[in-house]
Amino acid sequence: MRKRLVAVLLAALAMSSSQLRADPYLADFTYPYPVQRFDFRSQEQDLWMSFMDVAAARPNGRTVVLLHGKNFCGATWEGVVPALSDAGYRVVVPDQVGFCRSAKPRAYQFSLHQLAANTHALLEHLRVETPIVLGHSMGGMLAMRYALMYPADTGALVLVNPIGLEDWKAKGVPLATVDELFAKEKKTTRESIKMYQQKVYYDGKWKPEYDRWVDMLASMYLGKDGDLVAWNQALTTDMVLSQPVIYEVDKIKVPTLLLIGMKDTTALGKDRAPPEAAKSLGNYAALAPAVAKRIEGSSLVTFNDLGHSPQVEDRARFNAALLKGLEALPAAAKR
Repeated sequence: MRKRLVAVLLAALAMSSSQLRADPYLADFTYPYPVQRFDFRSQEQDLWMSFMDVAAARPNGRTVVLLHGKNFCGATWEGVVPALSDAGYRVVVPDQVGFCRSAKPRAYQFSLHQLAANTHALLEHLRVETPIVLGHSMGGMLAMRYALMYPADTGALVLVNPIGLEDWKAKGVPLATVDELFAKEKKTTRESIKMYQQKVYYDGKWKPEYDRWVDMLASMYLGKDGDLVAWNQALTTDMVLSQPVIYEVDKIKVPTLLLIGMKDTTALGKDRAPPEAAKSLGNYAALAPAVAKRIEGSSLVTFNDLGHSPQVEDRARFNAALLKGLEALPAAAKR
């Protein structure tokens, strides 16, 4: 009886603690470097992007811009930033509008084009020219759009398990309204986040250090403003599902490096697709080589035993491959 009472009290304490940490802007979540704020006007409203700007230890004159994924934040790059900084790169890490510590508008026409324009405005504000644009997951999809929109302003493109290497709708994922996506987002819990990531991102495996990123994401859904987070997540899911980039990858003309965990099976909307169609979705082992062939002059580095987030699963191996890949880029990409 006493053990049961203690267990109940501990559970209540944990729940209370979670509620205290709940904040749609991650006010109580520790970012690895100081966070700054870029205020700007977009779609007739005042918005802001939060970002980290980390100086190089011994500057080589180049800047890397790190773009986070849909279920991630700029803070998730904490294992990559010091490796880049130590190697001489300035590192700029924004949180996109709708995510993490940046503005979450009630009404906004989300598009990859708009987020790329916002990012370009931030980089102009920081006087960053021809950066290496590195994107993971949704950030990879955004990085491809950025390179297509601003080829003259993109020194190189690095893609880490980008989503959007296939057209999910064309392969059987049915469309969903924003209201339907919002209803699903409102059901998000810490347990559902962990279950999804373990199954899809990490090939069924789990390490205790992944819990930090689950807690980060889950904390934004808690509390009185959790619906605002869910609403922005629904809007950005609609953006990703309805704006495929795969048909334009042949037009990417900047030096490109792909770093791919081959155990990844990520595909948005797979749970809504017919079973037979779902089986074929998110096969990065097939998708990544096919896309690399379509991007002229690109290089592909694979991690056969890693999944959706190789930079999280094996920090040392990923960083070594990234730095080696950056050094191998054409000279024009290093200006």
